[in-house]
Amino acid sequence: MDKKIEKKKISAGKAAALILGVALAGFIIYTAFFMDSRQVLDVEKERIFIESVHEDSFRELIDVNGTVQPIQTTYLDAIEGGVIQQVFLESGAMVEQGDTILILSNSNLQLSVLQQEAGLYDQINNVRNSRLNLEQNHLNLQKELANSISQLEIMKARYSRDSVLYAQNLISPQEFEETDQNFRFQQLRYNLNYESYRKDSVQVQQQMMQLDDSEQRMWRSLDGVQQIMENLVVTSPISGQLSTIELNPGQSIRQGERLGQVDVLDGFKVRAGIDEFYLARITTGLEGSFSYAGESYVVEIERIFPVIQDGRFEVDMMFRNEIPDGLRRGQTLRIRLELGDASRALLLPRGGFYQQTGGNWIYLVNEDETRAYMQPVRLGRGNSDYFEVLEGLRPGDRVITSSYAAFGSHEILNLN
Repeated sequence: MDKKIEKKKISAGKAAALILGVALAGFIIYTAFFMDSRQVLDVEKERIFIESVHEDSFRELIDVNGTVQPIQTTYLDAIEGGVIQQVFLESGAMVEQGDTILILSNSNLQLSVLQQEAGLYDQINNVRNSRLNLEQNHLNLQKELANSISQLEIMKARYSRDSVLYAQNLISPQEFEETDQNFRFQQLRYNLNYESYRKDSVQVQQQMMQLDDSEQRMWRSLDGVQQIMENLVVTSPISGQLSTIELNPGQSIRQGERLGQVDVLDGFKVRAGIDEFYLARITTGLEGSFSYAGESYVVEIERIFPVIQDGRFEVDMMFRNEIPDGLRRGQTLRIRLELGDASRALLLPRGGFYQQTGGNWIYLVNEDETRAYMQPVRLGRGNSDYFEVLEGLRPGDRVITSSYAAFGSHEILNLN
């Protein structure tokens, strides 16, 4: 016989627990798949800068600091050391080429010069004596040759006469043989004297040339030794403005010490230091510009110094047209240097955002400017005003360019 089974009723507590579980599961599913879980931060619009991305002509520029220098500078170094005896021109004076600036005294140097001069004069006298001896010896050989020629001619005439007499039996064979022997002797004597004179003439000519060269070198050495004393008188090598260290009578100056410089003030150039990162891209002819007294001026790279010191190298820039009035040596100019020709590009205004993002992302603002979202970007070249946008943004996009230091890691900004 079938037994009727009664249906169990769910208690109120179990029903409440079941409803709570279902609600919790639904919340978790909604949170995981439908709810925006990104971190949000409220930001006041008045405290940020929002700018537009636009397409325009782009020039890659870098800012460099340049120092105004004279168009030509010649340095004054002490060729010889000594004690300042007298100062004729002070720093800042305008000088002409050859003007005496100061005179040094050096007793040890003076004594050394006198000794060298005496030694050179002795050597010059020795050379002259050697030349005189050579000439005297050559003259003696010449006399011997002349004497042998004379004796040969006498014996030749006698030999001719005795030959005739001997043929006629007017002289004895013994007498003719003696004449014949004397004639042969004079011929031999002449030949020996002539050969000796000929060889001596060649040697004398060579030795005379060597002695002349030696004497000329000694005279040049003597001039150089005398020039040492003239080096104690410091003169201006060019005309211009003199700049020196503090110079006073009695002051000791070392050999090779830099005393100052003379600047030609007919024009100026700009010496600028550039980061070594740009060395391969810097060439002569690149132009830069700067503002001075409300006017813009153009300079052009004329010379590059590729030696790198402290991560920088230097270039010389010449003024393209006119030189600003009132420019002074040592003045610093802020120059915007162009690294290439202009090209079309998508431009993003520079701002403090780059310090936090490194150019890898930016906050992109929606159309009604109520929210801003993290947007990955890829930036290219840059100048002092703009970055070149390669990926991630389109013309007309509005982005936050001010500093992100206060935003932390929030992915969304509510703009109030």
